[in-house]
Amino acid sequence: MWTPTLAAAAAALPPEGAQFAPWGGPAALMIAQPRPSAFIEVAPDSHFPIQNLPFGIFSTIADPRPRAGVAIGELVLDLAALEEAGLLTVAPAGSRVFDRDTLNGFIALGRPLWTHARSRVGDLLNEDHPDLRDNAGLRARALVPMREARMHLPVAIGGYTDFYSSKEHATNVGSMFRDPKNALLPNWRHLPVAYNGRASSVVVSGTPIRRPRGQLKMPDAEEPIFAPTRKLDFELETAFIVGEGNALGEPIAVDDAERHIFGLVLMNDWSARDIQQWEYVPLGPFNAKTFATSVSPWIVTLDALSPFRVAGPVQDPHPLPYLVQTGAGGLDLQLEVALASSGRTRATISRTNARHLYWSMAQQLAHHTVSGCNTRVGDLMGSGTISGSTPDSFGSLLEIAWNGTRPLALPGGAMRSFLEDGDEVIMTGWCQGDGYRVGFGEVRGEILPSPDSRRANPTGRTTGAGG
Repeated sequence: MWTPTLAAAAAALPPEGAQFAPWGGPAALMIAQPRPSAFIEVAPDSHFPIQNLPFGIFSTIADPRPRAGVAIGELVLDLAALEEAGLLTVAPAGSRVFDRDTLNGFIALGRPLWTHARSRVGDLLNEDHPDLRDNAGLRARALVPMREARMHLPVAIGGYTDFYSSKEHATNVGSMFRDPKNALLPNWRHLPVAYNGRASSVVVSGTPIRRPRGQLKMPDAEEPIFAPTRKLDFELETAFIVGEGNALGEPIAVDDAERHIFGLVLMNDWSARDIQQWEYVPLGPFNAKTFATSVSPWIVTLDALSPFRVAGPVQDPHPLPYLVQTGAGGLDLQLEVALASSGRTRATISRTNARHLYWSMAQQLAHHTVSGCNTRVGDLMGSGTISGSTPDSFGSLLEIAWNGTRPLALPGGAMRSFLEDGDEVIMTGWCQGDGYRVGFGEVRGEILPSPDSRRANPTGRTTGAGG
């Protein structure tokens, strides 16, 4: 039986003096090594080669228990089955972490054991390693076709914060609704702007999204009305998962911040623009955002992403000392948004890259905690809408259709200013390596009609039986 301890995990780390990429871990060793190959066939354009090994929570019809898995090609590797077989043991003696319905317990074990578990899974999948390759019975139990897997939220999310870190997006929005010559508010270049959202309405990819209702105020009206949003939108984002929290009153230093991050997901921060425009002054978004936020099911670790680090945009003015990050803070992550309108083909409507983000994850987490705010395992931190500098790289319909003044033409002649019922938004993203990709899969959601509104008319007065 293979039974590592924390000491064994530490012993597996490279010797003192070895060079690491900024995110660290054995996967980030900056020395030439042979590229590993799995005994499972993986297509070159797959998001889930052996270089990735993202973690998620899944179940099947045959076994409805939610449990931990790792994506490899078109399969899910059942970590609970490996743990039960004694081939993957990272928890304290007598306990298990991979047969649970979230990854929180595993993540709480700490970075050395995250890294060690991922390394061990890579060994078991390696074409030269016999333990899983030559065990037909275990392979039959532990390797599940993705088409048979139902994915769940990978973590229990205690807190959710959404940043506003794309200069291009902030400039576009400021130009639309304020003076284009002063599109950015005075604080934007000095700190990572953010708001706290609702963790309770974060849902996994594939969950249908009900069109929200709320107060809208028409430009020519004196009073607001109560109605379904007419300006439903998506926002293309990434988000990081906190892996190690901090105590109340103890900020996280910017150059220590990445040690506290477990990995990343894709995120769609659904937004009702007309509800938002009426409600956001003076305290920011509320019901315009809280109805749903979708995330992709697989958490891609920082170790897997370390080869794709790049410098972020030049920051001017120079940040205050607590936000000055050493090393490259950006990520060369290609992102796409597609729209599948009801009964029509899927069309890609935006292509951009996460390297455009002005404020890095480390800066976001350092600023989030600088006042002494504590964070916990599983907390979700969104990047904010990621837009490039050209219309085909904008990360929201608000920008692509410029608040409805330049409707987007779709194949077949349909036009979109904002999302319609039956539309499905599909986001995807990957980092391109030499002959392989480290990807996130997809985050998708279909728009359903607003809840039954027969008991509310535009004046907000109730009608119907007993009214």
